[in-house]
Amino acid sequence: MEAFNAFLATPGGWVLLTVGQILAVCIWLLVSLAFFMYGDRKIWAGVQMRKGPNVVGPFGLLQSFADLIKFVLKELVIPDGADKVVFILAPMLTFALALVSWAAIPLAPGWVVSNINVGVLYLFAISSLGVYGIIMGGWASNSKYPFLGSLRSAAQMVSYEVSIGFVIITVILLAGTMNLQQIVEKQAGGFWNWNVFGGDIVHNWPMALVMIPMMVVFFISALAETNRPPFDLPEAESELVAGYQVEYSSSPFLLFMIGELANIILMCAMITILFFGGWQPLVDLPFTKAWSPTAQSFYGFFWFFGKVIFWFFMFAMVKAIVPRYRYDQLMRLGWKVFLPTSLVAVAVVAAWRVFGPHA
Repeated sequence: MEAFNAFLATPGGWVLLTVGQILAVCIWLLVSLAFFMYGDRKIWAGVQMRKGPNVVGPFGLLQSFADLIKFVLKELVIPDGADKVVFILAPMLTFALALVSWAAIPLAPGWVVSNINVGVLYLFAISSLGVYGIIMGGWASNSKYPFLGSLRSAAQMVSYEVSIGFVIITVILLAGTMNLQQIVEKQAGGFWNWNVFGGDIVHNWPMALVMIPMMVVFFISALAETNRPPFDLPEAESELVAGYQVEYSSSPFLLFMIGELANIILMCAMITILFFGGWQPLVDLPFTKAWSPTAQSFYGFFWFFGKVIFWFFMFAMVKAIVPRYRYDQLMRLGWKVFLPTSLVAVAVVAAWRVFGPHA
């Protein structure tokens, strides 16, 4: 064991450990995405009183893997007149950025690939780059429908990223750090210390009146940021056939879909980390303090993953029951409602931090 620890201290050991961490997160994420997609389809079917996937494997659990094989084996068709290099590069970029974002996400105590002090800025930068894959895919297809869909998506993502940014600033002001692991650690002690309740509902209860609406703004903005219903205007079948990816088939289409679903799960993880304590349990149980660090990490991961599943369920329910917005309603909500509301919230939280009783 000592020899192994000594090897990990060398540059080669550090590289091996880092690659292992990256592979562990990527494999867990990709396998989870298959079952999240299955859950999305089953929830939608349940709301509409249908059965959903129920044939491939027990209870249809292997349906997502059957779809994966189908997409991989289908013929790759590139339209005439398309920019072939950009056409292939676009889904690869979307997929890569979706996975790279998870490098800064703390899954449990000590379970993070890159524990950087500016993790919030890193995630915000990576998510901002995601729009390029969609624009490239729409433009390179050399068709009006995907191009219009990509323009819609770019305008939509840019509009709601502004609101998300201001909401995140309120959390940074409360926590006093941009390190995601430290943001989670500051919410320890029970659900009353979560940021959605102001970080400490006993002493900071006025902030709960601000942070609960900010959590709602973040959730709705996340729906728009990931092109989920009721904000799936870039993919509006009645107007644009299927949006920016209409000319794609086979593996490139699969990469777009995996990237989009990975971003949805990322937003669920961000809501969990920023507002609902990350891996922190609802109530601290004294006997868990005696557990080994490994057992405590698995216990924290259980809570983190459970919260992510809950928020994905909320995403799926919104998709199933809320009708699609018109595009003018979408932009009005982002610029005339969410932007001024989040700006006021930043000013209020900053004033509380400077002039409040615990400043």
